[in-house]
This record gives sequence, C-alpha cells and structure tokens, in this order.
Amino acid sequence: MQAGSKNIGFVQQILSLNLVPRENDTKCGNDKSLCDFSEMWYGVFLWTVVSSLAFHLPAAFLALGTLRKHKLARFMPIAILLMSIVGPLCSGVLTSAAIAGVYKAAGKKMISLEALVYGVGQSFCVLVISFLRILATL
Repeated sequence: MQAGSKNIGFVQQILSLNLVPRENDTKCGNDKSLCDFSEMWYGVFLWTVVSSLAFHLPAAFLALGTLRKHKLARFMPIAILLMSIVGPLCSGVLTSAAIAGVYKAAGKKMISLEALVYGVGQSFCVLVISFLRILATL
C-alpha cells in the first residue's frame, strides 16, 4: 500500500513543479529549489518536451482532420508528432544542458518555475522561428 501512495506523491510532486524527487541526504536539504546540474537539466528538458507536445498535438490533430482524404498528405500528422519528440531530443538536450551549466557555474539555484519558463521559452522560440521561416519563403 505504501508503494501506491509513493506513486501518488511522485505524480503530485511533478504536477506541483517539484520535478525531481528528493532523497534525505541531498546537498539541498529541505529546500525545494533545483541545485544540482542534473536536476536543473532534467527540469528544463522536461518542460521543453511537454511544451513541445502541447504545441504540436493541436497541429497534428488539425492536419489529421483537414488532410484525411488526401492520398499522401494524410501521413503529415505522423511527421508533426515525430518532430514534437525529435526536436526536443536533439536541440532541447543541448540547450537545457547549457542553461543548467550556466546556473551551476554561477553557483545559483534554480526554482521550478524558472525551469518551466526556460522550457516553454525554448519551445516558443522554435515555434516563432518556424513561422518566420515559412513566411520568408512566401
């Protein structure tokens, strides 16, 4: 029964922006900020992936609805969903590590809200650049 309550606690911890489960012997103590490089990297990367999926899922459903009768274009939603995962796995890993590295080198702690802002900000920048590149070709 304890394992079930521990899983509920883990889900609640993720949803309340406390991304990384803490052990009692960490350097941060009872502080809820992310102080280790891996915690900061994971926090920013997780929000990058989640926000990328939030941006790409509606686009994939829209493409699925509008292109379902086309012979070849009906497979476009698959490409959109693949890019929602491949993009953060390629670029999100590096930029999240760079952000976490700057925080670690500066000796600062990152609160969970900052990880959310950096993660969503990365996905938003990709979204803006994507639209600007399409407009430049018109």
